[in-house]
Amino acid sequence: MILKPIFIILVLVVFVLVWWFANTIDKRKWVSFLIALVLTPFVYYYVLYPVMNIFSAYHHEKYFDAAIWNEKPAYRYEMAGNLLADSLLTNKSKKEVKALLGQSEWYGWNDAIKANSKEQWNYNLGVKPGAFNNMQECLEIIFKDNVVSEIREYQIEQTFEKED
Repeated sequence: MILKPIFIILVLVVFVLVWWFANTIDKRKWVSFLIALVLTPFVYYYVLYPVMNIFSAYHHEKYFDAAIWNEKPAYRYEMAGNLLADSLLTNKSKKEVKALLGQSEWYGWNDAIKANSKEQWNYNLGVKPGAFNNMQECLEIIFKDNVVSEIREYQIEQTFEKED
């Protein structure tokens, strides 16, 4: 196991907090120390760690895989970073993009023509995990002369219709 500085700091903070709590139970320092020593791993892994995972926006990242992109759209947000960082779509034609990502899910709005443009392909990346995240991640690919000219990631607020 690799001990990272942030992990060590968090464990020490939890230890100090548990030790202070243990001092309210028993004033003997050696008893408080033993209680803190035994309870610290449990408090860290069963209290602090789950709370951090709920409220943080961290998510796993995966290498881009065209088969998973098409078969499991819920994992697209994990592959988007690799897709953008490695410039996998740079200078690709519409045919090549369609072979990798499949048919676009919707066309983007172009103010110049006041309509949806077939030169702006959009893909839904899904919603990143998190307790208070209601933003849907999207990927827009803009073509110029049948070649990818720009790729951008954006978010839209996810709304739900109320049942009457």
